Amino acid sequence: MIGYVTLGTNDLKKAAVFYDKICAELGMGRFMENDRLIAWGGPGSGAGFGVALPYDGKPMTVGNGVMAAFGAKDKAQVDRVHELALSLGGSCEGPPGQRMPNFYAAYFRDPEGNKLNAFVMG
Repeated sequence: MIGYVTLGTNDLKKAAVFYDKICAELGMGRFMENDRLIAWGGPGSGAGFGVALPYDGKPMTVGNGVMAAFGAKDKAQVDRVHELALSLGGSCEGPPGQRMPNFYAAYFRDPEGNKLNAFVMG
């Protein structure tokens, strides 16, 4: 079981603006933060999510093949998360849609290029 996922950022304040709104739509709030990290989660929300300045002090880079996925409650929420991400400076990596018979998802990147998705199964 995954406990949490952390993505890198070069600008914690800018990342906070983006993820505060995305996570709020998904029912998660901040539960931990300091000058290098912000983490979001919620009761029964599964794995926590965080963004952090790289520990080694070097610039953050996007991981090729790395993606964090947010479970949504329904297709409408997937659509809202994708639209919200784009309105906050993210970019589309695949519009909302049925990917497989039981998998509806939308793919996007945050303003720094980290790849994400919102999905619902069933």
